[in-house]
Amino acid sequence: MDNDFSLEMSATRDVIARELQGCNALTARFGLTLTEQEVKTLAVAHENALRDTGRIAFGGSILKKLAETFCDSPFITREAWADTLAELQDDFYYFKNDSDDRLSDDELIETMKRVFDGPAQGSLDYLSGTSLPELCRRAREDFDPTNAAVTRELF
Repeated sequence: MDNDFSLEMSATRDVIARELQGCNALTARFGLTLTEQEVKTLAVAHENALRDTGRIAFGGSILKKLAETFCDSPFITREAWADTLAELQDDFYYFKNDSDDRLSDDELIETMKRVFDGPAQGSLDYLSGTSLPELCRRAREDFDPTNAAVTRELF
């Protein structure tokens, strides 16, 4: 039985690896690519995120959607790309549980992206420290980073 589970996890890691390697073609346009080792590390991080949140994923991971959505953010650097994806994945599953799955994956990722590029200005701590209702409220607001009064209020 343990052997079957190990084989299944290995197959899942292979699917995730292929998905992420395929994303490199798109993300490279923004100067972001993942090495083979980073891909392997993210596949393991995916297993850990699912286990830590008590979730199950069928056929791949959310990492591909996160990579495709966040790759054009002006706040992500090549050096931080893999770590950023791992943390975004953790945040995604946390918010997914917090929403009782009322938000689709795409709705949640788009909300996270709007806050990350808006009021959070690339701060993963800000994003992960935000409650789901606050995350949704911030995503609905128009954020103007040139408005110093609004920026002071947020931070």
